[in-house]
Amino acid sequence: MADAASQVLLGSGLTILSQPLMYVKVLIQVGYEPLPPTVGRNIFGRQVCQLPGLFCYAQHIASIDGKRGLFTGLTPRLCSGVLGTVVHGKVLQHYQEYDKGEELGTGNGQKEVSSCFDRVIKETTREMIARSAATLITHPFHVITLRSMVQFIGRESKYCPNCSQLRTVNKRSFIVSSRRGLVPRLLGDIISLWLCNSLAYLVNTYALDSGVSTMNEMKSYSQAVTGFFASMLTYPFVLVSNLMAVNNCGLAGGSPPYSPIYTSWIDCWSMLQKEGNMSRGNSLFFRKVPFGKTYCCDLRMLI
Repeated sequence: MADAASQVLLGSGLTILSQPLMYVKVLIQVGYEPLPPTVGRNIFGRQVCQLPGLFCYAQHIASIDGKRGLFTGLTPRLCSGVLGTVVHGKVLQHYQEYDKGEELGTGNGQKEVSSCFDRVIKETTREMIARSAATLITHPFHVITLRSMVQFIGRESKYCPNCSQLRTVNKRSFIVSSRRGLVPRLLGDIISLWLCNSLAYLVNTYALDSGVSTMNEMKSYSQAVTGFFASMLTYPFVLVSNLMAVNNCGLAGGSPPYSPIYTSWIDCWSMLQKEGNMSRGNSLFFRKVPFGKTYCCDLRMLI
């Protein structure tokens, strides 16, 4: 019980600290560029036309809504994090209690590599089920979080937690649209999890020698490294999920001219792939303006 409470507190603290970063990231993902590009230099020293980075973007938001405005969408995101942590922990606890009797009778005569591989498959499958259950339950809060942020574009207040209008949204259209973006989000989480654990197993088993004293510490870092690599590969699923969550929801940021109307997440994926925008929002610092790309920003067309 104390462990679950500590996880909730830690997760809530990280959520609060990372909220401005996520806010900027979501606005960039939907294609909102309120600031003109500037001339800068890349890591090789060459002059390039750059879009504003994280700090300039955050400063622009703060200049309009104040520093408190950087934490828009924090309340539903905290609710999502707390509920997701509880559901995730309950599912794993159920499996642990179920396995207590079986673990006592498990023999150690199997091959080490085979038993380790079987354990990776078993733990990954259970982690997948736990994460999927948490995602299914918390996705409506995730949708509210994203739409609360995108309201900045059209200066709406439809999804403000302090407004009585939110009840109307829940009773009407939101019940139907609260599952938008769920499929690509689930697929991204599942693929990322299996990639991360599979790569970590291969690295720990075949690339690192357990006989070296420092290898145990190296193995503890391999999970984080492979997790970062897996998240980069599955980023398009995150982008498509977020775009579908706000698409055609009655907000300016989810409607033309800022965003086309997508018929499905596959349509969204195909259109982004054709435009070469599958990594939009992945970088928050060195944001080069793509050649020939135009941005519609506050009645300005930036090239």
